[in-house]
Amino acid sequence: MKIQTVWAAYFSATDTTKKVVTRIARRLADQSGAPLQTFDFTLPQVRREPKQFGEGDLVVFGTPVYAGRVPNLLIKYVASVQGNGALAVPVVCYGNRNYDDALMELSLTLEAGGFTTLAAAAFSCQHAFSRTQAAGRPDTSDLTIAGGFADQVWKKGEADGPISAKVKGSNPVGPYYTPRDRHGNPINILKVKPRTTEDCTNCGLCARQCPLGSINPENAREMTGPCMKCNRCVRHCPKGAKYFDDPNYLYHKTELEEQFSWPRKEPELFW
Repeated sequence: MKIQTVWAAYFSATDTTKKVVTRIARRLADQSGAPLQTFDFTLPQVRREPKQFGEGDLVVFGTPVYAGRVPNLLIKYVASVQGNGALAVPVVCYGNRNYDDALMELSLTLEAGGFTTLAAAAFSCQHAFSRTQAAGRPDTSDLTIAGGFADQVWKKGEADGPISAKVKGSNPVGPYYTPRDRHGNPINILKVKPRTTEDCTNCGLCARQCPLGSINPENAREMTGPCMKCNRCVRHCPKGAKYFDDPNYLYHKTELEEQFSWPRKEPELFW
């Protein structure tokens, strides 16, 4: 397996996917002797044009999991990325509930764009909604496993045998996970948006870092587009001025914390 460039490619609103993908990609670069490049497509201006890869590229491609799938507001861009014969290692990071069909969806989408799935992985990481669910993950154990996974991926690529990996999930992929209240009724939080306290100084950081470009840079209290509930603005605000108070959102957050914080989900690896 002749690799010219190893890529760490990721959407990572709260930096957890970034940590996992970068660890895997860096180890693969060390193994191959190829340079490591980064393609961070978290911010909207980066996604204005489809990214082109090619033969000789090994791309560790990571996204978070939202409702058991690749985020619906992101999948169209992922589908526009062109592999042109590159090898891919799809990676998904989820909040300790389940990644459902997200890894299969990511792998299928990349393959439709001209990639070959060499290997794939799913990691439990701290949930974007919560300070407690899978808190601190990926932790030292996760990142150690990520490094060992990269070693196995490299060995597979060097060995004679089938390249394409089998990935867990349904094909075609199933529906998005639907949160429900205690009576079994669906909860819809699609239109929920963050609120802003009086502590806001209108510094504009949240607007510059919003993955959808949906916060007015002139008035941080105004949302001009959709919200994917990634919590980047909540986590990164230097004044702690961003928050969610929608009752359905808070109910769903509590439900996740109470039902899915334990047992600890370990990484699942495929090659």
